[in-house]
Parts: sequence; structure tokens; C-alpha cells
Amino acid sequence: MDNIHEECGVFGVYSRDNIDAAKYIYYGLTALQHRGQESCGIAVCDTCGPIGNICAHKDMGLVSEVFEPKTLGKLRGNIGIGHVRYSTSGDSTRENAQPVFINYAKGTVALAHNGNIINIGEIRDELLAEGAAFSGNSDSEVIAYKIAEERMHTASIEEAAENVSKLLKGGFALLVLSPRKLLCIRDPWGLKPLCLGSVNGVYVCASESSALHAVGADYVRDVRPGEMVTITEEGVSSKIIMHSEREAHCVFEYIYFSRLDSVIDGISVYNARIEGGKSLAARFPADADVVTGVPDSGLAAAAGFAEYSGIPFRLAFAKNSYVGRTFIKPTREERASAVMIKLRVIRDVVKDKRVVLIDDSIVRGTTLANLINEMRKFGAREVHVRISSPPFLYPCYYGTDVPDNSELIASGHTKEEIRKQIGADSLEYLCIEDLDRMTGDLPLCKACFDGRYPVISK
Repeated sequence: MDNIHEECGVFGVYSRDNIDAAKYIYYGLTALQHRGQESCGIAVCDTCGPIGNICAHKDMGLVSEVFEPKTLGKLRGNIGIGHVRYSTSGDSTRENAQPVFINYAKGTVALAHNGNIINIGEIRDELLAEGAAFSGNSDSEVIAYKIAEERMHTASIEEAAENVSKLLKGGFALLVLSPRKLLCIRDPWGLKPLCLGSVNGVYVCASESSALHAVGADYVRDVRPGEMVTITEEGVSSKIIMHSEREAHCVFEYIYFSRLDSVIDGISVYNARIEGGKSLAARFPADADVVTGVPDSGLAAAAGFAEYSGIPFRLAFAKNSYVGRTFIKPTREERASAVMIKLRVIRDVVKDKRVVLIDDSIVRGTTLANLINEMRKFGAREVHVRISSPPFLYPCYYGTDVPDNSELIASGHTKEEIRKQIGADSLEYLCIEDLDRMTGDLPLCKACFDGRYPVISK
């Protein structure tokens, strides 16, 4: 599909009491399913008895498919981590599913990772030269192996994880599970989100605050950029282990990735998208009868456009949520057909109407072209497209699957050429300076729009 995808989501639980951590993680991962639908996994450990190995299960598929009640029942422990994955680094295989868990001379360690490491090749080559053998080709396995190796020469898992984290360049949120401890680590730029919560003495860590609420936990705070939070039976401790010259939070968390009910680094995702829509309406008004959005991420921006412009907001698409992922269809024609099975135009909303259609982005333009064509078949007189992000001009290297320039329609075409290609009556993008209006003073990474990358490999 003509969509941008986040690489994954992570969820962790720690309790001193004998709780069923796997069930907490199951519900937390379900709330993060939008961040990755290719594979998932859970790793748990029981700290209430003698130290034992970490117990884990992972496989390809959705959370509800991989974890039946019988499978969950075998995962017994009061601490644990979980992961949902959409691959941008490494193949889409069971070997690359997470959490990654490694048995080594001093015990067992498991790791769940959201993000992408741009210098991982160097670290992997060093480990291979030392005799390491990897079952997959993901960043996460290399990080876990490096932590296990470092633990052989350090006094604690915290020291090992700190030393390895300082080697990593890129965007990352790490959950590291040892038989007695849970570590939560965020990259020094704040590229990848990570937050903390609690419920009845249970500590929770997740990629988004919406996942905290899924298990009844209250949001406590975000993990700070460069921070390592350690949770043990003694409680919670914190240490800033990495520093950067500036923060650079991923702007696409607010445009597309995160759920509407999440708050990321103090900014409401819902309010950010509403403001994006208002900015579009202020700069690029349209003489129209109705405003609508492409489900789901375009709807809040469409509501903001409608609120500012005074044009009525309507739902113009009926969404079938039970259709498989269309991007795996083998031909362009089959993908286009699957898109129209998933989204059907509501005739009464668009017939004889001038429509403003809001979407969060244009990558290749194929999905929008199909939707606009269908709206015209159902009687739309005009379709004016407004995009709640600037044009994609550059690839992302930090864990978002923005493709290379050859696949980005805005990189090789003018706005007018794109308008004609998708069949719109007009086309406008959110101005890059209006991104700051969406998120206030929060420093953002806008590299996919302006080419200014906060992290470089050297």
C-alpha cells in the first residue's frame, strides 16, 4: 500500500508480586498492534522463586493469532517484555521476530527494540569476526548479542546495557529483560517514544501511553532522551547515560504512527492532528461542500480543517477492518482491488458534492488515485486534496519505512504533476514551518521532509 509504516512497538511489565505478566503484555501489545502486524512475541521470567531462565514465545502474525489462551498459560512470570513488528531492517521472518533472547555463560537476556541503528553493520562485523553466529539479520539480535558479550566483562546488566547503548547511532527504544531486572532505554535524540506507567504496584513501560491505559495503568512520565530506567525489587532508578547536542523527536508519531488517544512527550496526538488540519485550512482554503479524511489517520486532520473552514465534516468511507494487509498482494492491480475492498465510498456523502479529501501523506500516490477515482464514480463533482504533512523528499534511516528517493513521488515530480497523476482538482501540502504549530516547542526530526538528519554514522 501507499502507506508509511512504523517498525514496531514495545511493552514491558515488572511486579514484585506473583502476577500473570504475560496477560498484561498481551493486552498492551494489542493496543500497540497498529505499530506492527507482521510478527509478535512475549518473554517473561518468574522472580518470586529461584532464578530461572526466561520463557518466551514468538511467531508471525497478529497478537490475537499468535497468543491463544493455551500459549499464554505457558508463559508464567511476574516480569516480562513484548514486541510487535513491522520490518524495515531485516527480513520478515520468524527468526527476526522479537523479543530476542540469548542464553550465555552468566545467564539469560531478552531484548525488545523499536527503531533502526545506522551503524549496526560495523557492530555486527566485529561480532562475526569474534565468532558470533546469528539466526536472523535484524538490528535487535545484534544488540542483544552485544549486551550479552559485554555482560561477561562488567559487574551488572545495567553496566553492560549502558556501554552498548553508547555505541548505537540511530533511533531506538530498548527494553532489556534479565531474570531479575527490567531496563528501559531511549536514544539520546528522543527519536523513538517510550513512556512509564503504574497500576497497583505494577510498573509498566510502553511505546505509547494508550498501551498503558489498555492494562489500567496510569501514565507517569516519558523516558527522557538518553535515559536508562532500571526496575528491580528495590524499586525504580534512573540515569542519563547518553547525551546529544539536541533532541529530535520523530514528527511522524504525531502525523500518523501513534494512536489518537496517545500523549507522546507531553503532546496530545489528537490535538496535533487537529492543528495540522487547521493549518491546512488557513493556508490553503477550498470552495467545497464537505470535508472528509482517509481512515484512520486522516480523520482528525479533516476535523481540524472543517472546524477552521466552517465546511461540514463527513465520513465518506466505510472501512472493512477484516481484510488482510493489502501491501502483500503480488500485483499492482490486486493491491488496488484490495484497497477498494477495505475502503468503500459512501455515495450519499459525495454525490454532487465538492469534496475536500484529507490524507496524512503521499508516498507513491497509488492509493489516493484509486480513492479519488472511486469518489468520482460515486458522483463527486470536485475532489480537492490536502495532505497533513509536507512532501516526502528523503528516506528515513531511523526505523520508519520511507523508501528511497526513486519510490517517492514528490522527489521526482512537481506538485502539478502529482495532482494530475492522482486525478485531483487541487493539491496542497502542509507547510514544513506549520509542523512546529502542531507540537509547540518540542524539537522535531523532519529529515524525511528537509533532509537534515540529526544522527549521522560518523
